Amino acid sequence: MKAVRFHETGAADVLRYEDVELPVPGAGEVRVRVAGSAYNPADGGMRGGFLPIPITLPHTPGYDVSGTVDAVGEGVTGLAAGDAVVGFLPMTADGSAAEYVVAPAEALVPAPTRIPLADAAGLPSVGLTAWQALFEAGRLEAGQRVLINGAGGPVGGYAVQLAHRAGAHVIATASPRSADAVRAAGADEVVDHTTTSLLDAVTEPVDVLLNLAPVTEEGFAALATRVRDGGVVVSTTPRVPTPEDPARGVRAVTVYLHPDADVLRRLVGLVDDGALTVTIARRVPLAELPALHAEADAGRVHGKVVVVPPAA
Repeated sequence: MKAVRFHETGAADVLRYEDVELPVPGAGEVRVRVAGSAYNPADGGMRGGFLPIPITLPHTPGYDVSGTVDAVGEGVTGLAAGDAVVGFLPMTADGSAAEYVVAPAEALVPAPTRIPLADAAGLPSVGLTAWQALFEAGRLEAGQRVLINGAGGPVGGYAVQLAHRAGAHVIATASPRSADAVRAAGADEVVDHTTTSLLDAVTEPVDVLLNLAPVTEEGFAALATRVRDGGVVVSTTPRVPTPEDPARGVRAVTVYLHPDADVLRRLVGLVDDGALTVTIARRVPLAELPALHAEADAGRVHGKVVVVPPAA
């Protein structure tokens, strides 16, 4: 089969589009014919060697997948050849930037039927991150106020939708490029961070501050002053400490994405009910993944991109 792998860490040019052996599913695993493999910034971090996730070289990137079950390993129940599935794969294993990938059966759930199968790859990791940040870390409830900094990105798009659906008042930051999409996703207030100081724009306290954007330690600490006493600051950017204020009862939580098939199944249900929109910026052929990594390294990738293997 065809796959994209890197045999050493480094710049995007270490990625090779090459022939590899077809993987065989072991006990508890299934083989998936890949329909879509979403690109994530962490893919570039692992390829570059600066994200400390243990992998074995050569490595195939891609930890979001959608596709069709092709073969079933020993002991697998509930999945059969021909089933359309979507999943968040173990980041330490070979991923979905290939025509086929082997996955733990427990990581896969039935794919949404409302959208193209390839596009479903854009849901798992970013949808789970948004859910875990808002409801597990932030404990967001109806009637609360949430400030989402960086709402224009893929995680932010889901976070705005989910917070709005939960009955929260959503304040979101976005650039002019993404402001309309953020507003359509359900934001009650949209702050253009390119022209307006967020500290000036947010005058009433919020219950939850969710940071999804690059921020300085000083800027983050200042933003945390807008959180009410007893509120929470949640962040998905571990390179900058998440500020807390014990004197005011403001807690800090840094989110590290973890697998959760039950929540993923729930997100798929929301997609099929029309309550959650999956937005794909573009599709890229598998052979062009090295060029996509180079674009991302240069800061030119916006929105969720899905990588598509050659047609069967």
